Amino acid sequence: MASADYIKELEGALSKFLQPIGGLPFHLVIKSLYKVEVLPIDKNSEQDTKLLDDLSKIAAVAGKQAKKNGIFRRRANEVGNDMEPYVKNACHGLKLKAETPKTNLGKKKSTGYPDIYVEDSSGRPVYLEVKTYNLANVDTTQRSFYMSPAKGGVKIIKSAPHIVLAFEIEEISRRGERCYVPVAWKIVSIRDMKVSVKHEFNASNRDMYKPEAILRSGKI
Repeated sequence: MASADYIKELEGALSKFLQPIGGLPFHLVIKSLYKVEVLPIDKNSEQDTKLLDDLSKIAAVAGKQAKKNGIFRRRANEVGNDMEPYVKNACHGLKLKAETPKTNLGKKKSTGYPDIYVEDSSGRPVYLEVKTYNLANVDTTQRSFYMSPAKGGVKIIKSAPHIVLAFEIEEISRRGERCYVPVAWKIVSIRDMKVSVKHEFNASNRDMYKPEAILRSGKI
């Protein structure tokens, strides 16, 4: 049987291990997980200037079309998914490749980061994440970016810029229904963004519903 001192030492070590780790540069996390680089954006580079010009056109076209159609959702946090098709269509309008990222297994995967794989006018890969925000929360500590280590195929398989295309969303009423429309946009490099890791405990149904753990049961 473990001694009381050993158990106390183990509890202390576990408690420290479970503390969130913050301040990790995003590009180092990607390099560590996937062995590829998050390329910086150089505003003095002709290639990057062209990319930003094209993304600006894409944001304007996608936002204008989404505003015209309106996004009818019950909750604002669901609007980001609806903006993705508008962004892809705007990319295609500029003759740029834009698709759901393929994994290292060669299959397209829509879940998880990033949303869209783009090839710019020079054929360079770019990973694009579509986000939405409102003025009430854009400058708060509310968490809005999530990425988990890949399961079932890695989506980030090339060295590339990682860019967030974010749309400011307003809620209006249209045809008597709640409607969301984009009113502004931002192009954001997240290469140097600081991210944090928060550990969690999880268990499967099999783990939780073991016969010996069930105290009572009944039928309705």
